[in-house]
Amino acid sequence: MIRVVLPQHLRTLARVTGEVTLEITRPVTQRSVLDALEARYPMLRGTIRDHITLKRRPFIRFFACEEDLSHASPDVPLPDEVATGAEPFLIVGAMAGG
Repeated sequence: MIRVVLPQHLRTLARVTGEVTLEITRPVTQRSVLDALEARYPMLRGTIRDHITLKRRPFIRFFACEEDLSHASPDVPLPDEVATGAEPFLIVGAMAGG
């Protein structure tokens, strides 16, 4: 089981509380996690990544094991701690302002 933590606004949209768990076969990648998340919660399509290009939306960041993976290739396997469910995959809404 993969554990995914969503920002509050996406938890509200998906009508979930706390972490989301997903069953994903290996290799576990950003793409496979996001594909499974959007398949299970179709209302999230287009909120995390663009509908057409599937690129990460601005102001959305991905973290795993205290590492920013936002600019990593979506097809690179995630750390084993995430793949085994020991650590969550974090989707974070970035802050901006001035």
